[in-house]
Amino acid sequence: MSNLNAVAIDLEMTGLNVRTEKIIEIGAVKIRNGQVTDTWSSLIRPGRKLNEDTVRITGIEDEMLMQAPEFDSIRESLLEFLGDDVLLGHNVIFDYSFLKKAVLNGLPKGSRFERQGIDTLKIARRFLPGEQNKKLDVLCKQYGIEFRAHRALDDAMAAFLLFEKLWEEYSGSGKDIFEPKPLIYQIKKESPVMAKQIAQITRLVETYGIDCPYEIEKMTKNEASRYVDKLKATYGALPKA
Repeated sequence: MSNLNAVAIDLEMTGLNVRTEKIIEIGAVKIRNGQVTDTWSSLIRPGRKLNEDTVRITGIEDEMLMQAPEFDSIRESLLEFLGDDVLLGHNVIFDYSFLKKAVLNGLPKGSRFERQGIDTLKIARRFLPGEQNKKLDVLCKQYGIEFRAHRALDDAMAAFLLFEKLWEEYSGSGKDIFEPKPLIYQIKKESPVMAKQIAQITRLVETYGIDCPYEIEKMTKNEASRYVDKLKATYGALPKA
């Protein structure tokens, strides 16, 4: 057993692009001296409908998110749980990029969210054969770790258990890869949707009878702009009043 002190974390999202997609679930596992001491998890209302691939992969459906809190409502609780801990995860920079974007978009200008991380994917790449599949579920099966894939708290716990297996097997071959490193990701803060964009989207969806997948008032300025462009490309510009 390691003497790890960290928070293992995993996120589920509406998609893979940090610029355009949203968090729908967060799971975190607090570890002290290699032992789990606490957990934190929440579904997150993303302000849009989920696509079929997301539902199929995660098992999370729109109905499950209707009463879920928005990220702004859980930010304080999550940050209190995380503290200044090292973040542990499988490809942890991916989850950190979404998390940092969500955290800072609701905080005053000049706020910071900088963390160090330990990446079980990097550890696996250091020691396991290059041709071997290193997805979390594949490695967990190899090491006899049972879990429900693509649910955030389960994945976070699995990442910790995988760390312990890799530590037990390979820490004697080089502990540097098991040590935390700075997580580097630069974000550009988003602006909220403008009133004229809300009016434009509302008129477009009403005119063409579109089932809008977004909560329009919750969109960002860039998100709204992309959606308007998509609607115009599909249906054409609005007729003049």
